Amino acid sequence: MASNELQGKEYLVTGANGGIGKSTALSLAQRGATVVMVCRDRGRGEAAQAEIKSVSGNKHVALLIGDMTSLTSVRQLAQEVQINYPQLHALINNAGGTFAKRSLTSDGIESTLALNYVGPFLLTTLLLDQLKANAPARIVNVSSMVHKFGKLKFDDLQSEQQYGSLRIYGQAKLALIMFTYELARRLDGTGVTANVLHPGGVATSYVGDNLIGKLSKLVLLTPEQGAQTSLYLATSPEIEHVSGKYFTKSKVAASSKASHDEQRQKQLWQITEALIAEALIAE
Repeated sequence: MASNELQGKEYLVTGANGGIGKSTALSLAQRGATVVMVCRDRGRGEAAQAEIKSVSGNKHVALLIGDMTSLTSVRQLAQEVQINYPQLHALINNAGGTFAKRSLTSDGIESTLALNYVGPFLLTTLLLDQLKANAPARIVNVSSMVHKFGKLKFDDLQSEQQYGSLRIYGQAKLALIMFTYELARRLDGTGVTANVLHPGGVATSYVGDNLIGKLSKLVLLTPEQGAQTSLYLATSPEIEHVSGKYFTKSKVAASSKASHDEQRQKQLWQITEALIAEALIAE
């Protein structure tokens, strides 16, 4: 049943209907927080919401529908949060995934980049003023160790010249880390921290039910275990003033050398803003 440890604090969790996101939302609810779940599919979202309420005994578990690959949907989501959850304490950008074949979103953005990076970038920047108003507040971005295999190609950010699902996923997660580092610098002195994490190898719905998938689940973390670093970054008093760091197993770790290039971090921010602006004009 719910405790009152986090009572009065509002946490927004994207991709909250399954896997790490659902486990994160459940744990926050069990600790008494007001949890705002963001899910793309209403049916799956409502099922997860009902389960979390039942298991936690916490009735303050809300559901908002949002598709992180759609800039229009992200903007609408941000407006709903601003209106209905003015005491937002933490944003956990958990939603992510990859696509086997290259595809474009309705905004003309490559889908893996949109889901893992551009959508979270937009949602975060739209909610910054709200988070600053509720400082101390936190931003937690869920990346992956796969970022170490990614290369940020500004001349082919949308993967028009070459596409490989693992490489593109790595590029998007690398971009998310670089965004976090630049964001942390911009937030210095505001009382809002921004950190990023690798949750570990987790057995989620992305792991199949074939023999290889079943064997993999024997060595992979459970979603509950995978959520622990997200929860640590979102709630631990130990790191209230820690910002701009990459974590794994709830400890500061080393992200790739490429992720620390400050000039490219700034350049990426500018390119992303231009990409979003271009998509907005095209609507």
